[in-house]
Amino acid sequence: MFNHIHHDIAKLRRVDSPAGRVYQTPSGRAYPSVTAVTGLHGKDAIMAWRKRVGEEEANRVSRRATTRGTRVHTLCEDYISNKSVTADLFDQEAWQSLVPELNKINNIHCLETQLYSDHLEVAGTVDCIAEYNGKVSVIDFKTSKRIKKKSDIHSYFMQTSAYAVMFEERTGIPVSRLVILMTVDDEPEASVFVEKRDDWIGEFIELRETYKKLKGT
Repeated sequence: MFNHIHHDIAKLRRVDSPAGRVYQTPSGRAYPSVTAVTGLHGKDAIMAWRKRVGEEEANRVSRRATTRGTRVHTLCEDYISNKSVTADLFDQEAWQSLVPELNKINNIHCLETQLYSDHLEVAGTVDCIAEYNGKVSVIDFKTSKRIKKKSDIHSYFMQTSAYAVMFEERTGIPVSRLVILMTVDDEPEASVFVEKRDDWIGEFIELRETYKKLKGT
């Protein structure tokens, strides 16, 4: 059984603005999502890929990845919520690769929890903040068709570093470690990346400034 620690964190409201969908805080301030900001990272490469394979194929691949990612996220969330979990045939291999890593998690502070930061002027929904191997970490669950290197996922580290700041701002509890748990097609073991928040938050702040200049918010 996973132990859960309650925090009284205010709910946010998603609203549509001229700059796109934003999160509205209890004070009425509106912030873009952390994923919108990190979406600027590698955007040129993504556009080049879409052009190379064509819009129809790019959309098909994106839909498949999103659907698979949502299913695996739900399995992780249910499992950590102490619910009975059964993966379907298509997700069995991915799920079995993640279970040993999920069993290293306990004392959960956040699970699919909305957070925001007035310092970073950003908001979003974090996958999980909990102890991983005994140390409080921001934990992100990912799926991939291929093995990825650290250089492929800089945006994941920037994103989780922002969540670490948001959580500390809301609760006063510092989180210095970032953990990416990634299931990979046809691989029996999940890929695990562990990074330090302070190695990535500077890059996120720079990207946030770029986003503000481009979007005006």
